[in-house]
Amino acid sequence: MYATQQDIVDRYGEDELYVVFDRDGDGVLDANAIDQALSDATEEINGYLAGRYSIPLATVPGNLKTLCIDIALYKGSSSTALTEEKRQRYEDAVKYLTKVAEGKVSLGIEKQEAGGSSGASFVGNGRLFSRDSLKGM
Repeated sequence: MYATQQDIVDRYGEDELYVVFDRDGDGVLDANAIDQALSDATEEINGYLAGRYSIPLATVPGNLKTLCIDIALYKGSSSTALTEEKRQRYEDAVKYLTKVAEGKVSLGIEKQEAGGSSGASFVGNGRLFSRDSLKGM
């Protein structure tokens, strides 16, 4: 995952974590819900990155942590915890990821092609026969 529970606390405070993930109001966080929201957010991010980068990323840029947190808080929020600010941060994250997928924005890491990276390449000889060389035959 690109972010952790502690990353949410560091970014938005412990109160925000309780607003979203203390669903029954008993003062105890639902750790499974937090993990699921962060996992879902990571998978959503990977969906945008998979066309341009080899997943999982060897190096995770810091901006992905922020995007993961914003997506997880939005996706994890019930209707009572959902705010306009969370919706806007989610939409901004999706716009940014779309630009990354289109190649308009860089993650700041070396582009990795999806698929194998064995380093093998194939080179063939030039054409032996062409329309000009076979003219008149």
